[in-house]
Amino acid sequence: MSPVIEEHARARLITDGPLTRPVPVDLRYDAAEDPRTVHITLPGGTDWAFGRDLLERGLRTPIERGAVRVWPCGRTQLIVELHSTDGVEVFQFEIRTLIRFLARTRAQATAAPPSDGTPEKRPSRTTAATTTTATRPERGAPATRG
Repeated sequence: MSPVIEEHARARLITDGPLTRPVPVDLRYDAAEDPRTVHITLPGGTDWAFGRDLLERGLRTPIERGAVRVWPCGRTQLIVELHSTDGVEVFQFEIRTLIRFLARTRAQATAAPPSDGTPEKRPSRTTAATTTTATRPERGAPATRG
């Protein structure tokens, strides 16, 4: 069993108004769960799971997969846009925070023993997602994992 990498970070929530506001987010990676997936947990416990490569490629060039869009904003910022039935949430991250997190995940992925292909069942409050698309529970609906 490989250790889970968790990093607490700050992002800026971009709104329609003139001001942005900092929000705490959690970055999480578990190679034993899926070595290709990273999680971003937003305030309120909403968890977005998507391919690690999406963030890595988004550091260099705009990319979109399913409900997630990622693009660099200047030399020091990264924008992550998340689409759901509730609307769109846009977050601005410091690139160095994501580079540090992704470097740790790459090191963990290369150190993790190969999986037998059987996913480990664990209780979770996160939503089910593939490595290419993020999902988000509808408001008021309980988050389940499949």
